[in-house]
Order: sequence, then structure tokens, then C-alpha cells
Amino acid sequence: MAKRWYALVGLVAVGAVALFGVQAQTNTVKIGDCELYGKRGEFKLNPVTPGVLTVQTNLPAPGWWNGDTPETIKSGYEYCLAANIAHRAGLNQVKIVNVSFDALVAGQTKAFDLALSQVTITAERKKVVDFSPAYFSSDQGLLVRKGTKVDASNIKTLRIGVQQGTTAVDFVKDVLKVPANNVRVFPDTPNMFTALQARQVDVVMLDTAIVLVQARQSNGALEVVGQYKTGEEYGAIYPKGSANKAVLDQIFKTMAADGTFKKLSQAYLSKEFGGDPTAIPYLKP
Repeated sequence: MAKRWYALVGLVAVGAVALFGVQAQTNTVKIGDCELYGKRGEFKLNPVTPGVLTVQTNLPAPGWWNGDTPETIKSGYEYCLAANIAHRAGLNQVKIVNVSFDALVAGQTKAFDLALSQVTITAERKKVVDFSPAYFSSDQGLLVRKGTKVDASNIKTLRIGVQQGTTAVDFVKDVLKVPANNVRVFPDTPNMFTALQARQVDVVMLDTAIVLVQARQSNGALEVVGQYKTGEEYGAIYPKGSANKAVLDQIFKTMAADGTFKKLSQAYLSKEFGGDPTAIPYLKP
């Protein structure tokens, strides 16, 4: 989520873990429900667990990981991105580990091959983790209860909710210069979205791609009324100094070149967004 940089604190909050193997369905080999592209086993990795790609993320993240727990997830943009990485590396399984987002971007999580959690690439984060080439672009969207007016003239007077560890925290503070007493920081997205619906905050600021999904799932109760241009890009996190970085980077570059990212976006994000992110009006800070 413009995920995210805030503080180098927090312990790993490991939730459930799930393993998903390759299944033969007619003539198509799949991991979960994902279509797999490219040549199987074209690249060679040395995963932390032989034969398994271990991927960390922070749940829930509908559209990106379709399901609330590792056991229920078989599709989604980032899940199927992981499945395609495993496929090209000749690995038969994807292991999902649910972790604390703060701990992830602070480089405090261990024993994984890569993490996919809508994490914005930033210079600060690069000090403690390594990043893949970018696989998605996103700006900062404004999610409100339907009918709430938000524009450049009143944004500083509204109560704004942001998620701890996200780039939205710094944007609200350093760019918009919203008074501290108008900003509420939440530990996770479910609590933040609940607070918006309960009128505890007026606006939630988070990646446009993420809040569009939430608005669509609200059955008309919420809407995205604007966004700020930030030029943010998502990258996978690798453990600092990972021996697999060069190979994983090459896999990402190959998928960008052959259209895999575009296929995954069309399959898992277009319907979830319920609209074109570029059609959301841009506000000036």
C-alpha cells in the first residue's frame, strides 16, 4: 500500500501459513487457480525451503490476495505473480506467510524468498531490504463515505485515516501538512475502513488501487473522490543481501517484457477496481 514506510519498530505477527502445489487440470498446469505463463524451470533459485517458494504478505488484500487467510487464497494479482515466479523457477509449491506490515518493511521478518504486499519502493526502505524491479504503479487515493466533499480547500480540516507504515503517513504530514490532531494512524486496513464507516474519520488515504477495491466492495457506501500524484511503484521485497536477487530480478524483467503483469492486472484487478484509476480526478497538494 503505497505500502509503506513509517517506523522501524514492531514484531513479526505471523498468521497462518499455507502451501499450494501444482495441480494438473486438463492440459493446463496451475498453482492455485492461476494461469501460468512462460517456460517452466527457465530460471534456477535456491529457495529457503527446497522445492517451495516462500512468500510473505500482509492480509487482507482483496484483488491482490483473494481470501482472508493463507489457506483460502488461490488467486489474486500478487498470489498469481508469486505462482508465476515459482513456475519459471521450476518450483512446485507456493508457501504463503501472513506477517506484520511494519516488520516486513523494517527488514525484521525472516526465512522467506520474497514478499509481495503492495510495497512502494522508497530510498528509506532500501536501507533495510532489497527490492525487485517495479511491477505496478499507484498514486494516493481518497476514500470517503458517499457524498463527502473533499478538495484542496478543506482537506486540512478533515479527519484523515492512514495506515501505520505506509507512505501516506509521510505524505499527509510532510506534503499536505495536515495538523497532527486531524490525523489518525491505524495498525491495519480493516480497522481503518471500519473507522471510516463508523464516522470516526472523514477520509482514508491509501493507494488508489487499494481504495478503489474497497469502494467497490462497500455496495455504494464508500467512494473514491480524488487522488494525489505521487509516482509510486510497487516492488517485491527480498531479504537484504539475498543470493537470489539477480535471478529474481531477471524473472521480473522477463515478465514485464512478455506482458505477464498486464495479463494479471486484467484478470484480477480490472474487475475489482470497478473503474479506471486514471479517471479519478487529481488534486494539487
